[in-house]
Amino acid sequence: MVSERAHDAAGFAPLAPPTVWQGWDAFVSRPPAPARDAADPAWPQAEREDYHSELAVMRTPVMDSIFTAVRRLLLLNRRQQAGARRGLIISGPATTGKTTTMMALGRSFQLADARQHPGHGGRRPVLFISVPPAATPKMLVSEFARFLGMPITDRLNQTQITSAVCDLLCELGTQLVLIDDVHLLDTQRRAGAETSDQLKYLGERIPATFVYSAIDIETSSLLSGVRGAQIAGRFKIFRHPPLPYATAQDQAVWDDLVQAMEGMLRLHAHRPGTLVKHAAYLHQRTAGRIGSLSHLIREAALIALTEGTERITKQLLSEVALDAAAETQARPTRPARRK
Repeated sequence: MVSERAHDAAGFAPLAPPTVWQGWDAFVSRPPAPARDAADPAWPQAEREDYHSELAVMRTPVMDSIFTAVRRLLLLNRRQQAGARRGLIISGPATTGKTTTMMALGRSFQLADARQHPGHGGRRPVLFISVPPAATPKMLVSEFARFLGMPITDRLNQTQITSAVCDLLCELGTQLVLIDDVHLLDTQRRAGAETSDQLKYLGERIPATFVYSAIDIETSSLLSGVRGAQIAGRFKIFRHPPLPYATAQDQAVWDDLVQAMEGMLRLHAHRPGTLVKHAAYLHQRTAGRIGSLSHLIREAALIALTEGTERITKQLLSEVALDAAAETQARPTRPARRK
């Protein structure tokens, strides 16, 4: 068996996933790669590649609104002792930045908690998991246990694992539970319905605010029937759509996002303002999807680095193939017909 800490061909140790506490803590505490001067001869090529590989996605008005909504829910839930607390579902199409927003939310909350409780390194204020495919109640709660590093044996049944997880989360002071890919729960099937019930039970046992992320939750089976009515009665749904580009205000938000990402580039020959100049083209290519925009700019920057051109042009951007969702949604701009 290959160790999880085995190094890749380039000699870098892979990061633990954020769905275990070691990986989550590394994500929360890891500072961004230093933005040194591109002309610095002491900045190795490999480090410049790493820097451009992890260019941060900038905050948007939608992200700010979600942060505010969750802060209010945390206050609302703080003194509630009985019943499931109020929660929030971040819903939208794929690659619009839902998971990125949820992780940024958890990071912000955990850093704030560390400032409020200095010296209490044993706290676990945030838990982050992803719903496994074809999840059963035992599989779901085992993801909670895996995040916490609790040993799970075949001898333990679902009730025992659930009880141990709830007790430990209460002991560790967990206040925010983030669950990604909730749309994978098909409540029209027995396993999915029972797992939905398990989520409700966990929400009642754990004194925390639950935030779900899902692809277009409004059209999923999770909100249908009696179980769906219970979820709809406890959770706000916050849409996380692609960013529009129809009005002057829409364009200003998108242009600011592009400008901020361009400002982080460290390429020797790149002309500042090039990406902002092509902001409308970038929106058309990505259909306003933040994840697709990040992919496009980061891959173009890495190509410019590895091929030695050290600049991003519209031609280079057009050569980068994006995810199928963005490519399907993107529509080429057509000139207006002459009358």
